Amino acid sequence: MSQILLIDDDLGLSELLAQLLELEGFELTLAHDGQAGLELALEQQFDLILLDVMLPKLNGFEVLKALRASKQTPVLMLTARGDEIDRVVGLEIGADDYLPKPFNDRELIARIKAIIRRSNILPDEKATTVHEYGDIQLDPGRQEAYCQDQLLILTGTEFGLLFEMLQNGGELISKEMLSEKVLGKKLMPFDRSLDMHLSNLRKKLPERTDGRPRVKTIRGKGYIWLP
Repeated sequence: MSQILLIDDDLGLSELLAQLLELEGFELTLAHDGQAGLELALEQQFDLILLDVMLPKLNGFEVLKALRASKQTPVLMLTARGDEIDRVVGLEIGADDYLPKPFNDRELIARIKAIIRRSNILPDEKATTVHEYGDIQLDPGRQEAYCQDQLLILTGTEFGLLFEMLQNGGELISKEMLSEKVLGKKLMPFDRSLDMHLSNLRKKLPERTDGRPRVKTIRGKGYIWLP
């Protein structure tokens, strides 16, 4: 049973979400302010954190920033509808995805399952295989990535994005395909989440010894991982 932490000060919404998620087979822990939520997130192991932006004591961005200093637990941020700045900031800090309020129950469950699925250990037949791509090594079973013998601290989404691009090295990968395979959702107009995840990933990858870029952006089409 997947363990989910919900950090939201809306007591009514929290109660409704608790009922919904339990019916879907998730085990839910609740926190109603940022400080209490952060303490739970750091002390316990969760498969996913649902994090509201507007919280007492510590806001959602402060919670996420403090969490990312030591843990890469997947985070789905709950933002105000139409607040693009909140979404961009959350993704820059390290959120895996965002969902604007008010949201559809089915959409929430679909996003939760997609994030947990891509963050979980892959099947046994792949778990023992370490994949090498130039100066990068990926261990899907452990969800670990190394570059130039250094462990990369990646979120589950960043790991999935790196794995997908490396598997298609040298080929143009459309943003639509990456969004569906990595984020588990169709690419929508003005959705910058994929761009933000790639930007975060680029910042975490050391430069190649020959100075060549790792990723080429084809405007309006997608990306090419340069082998």
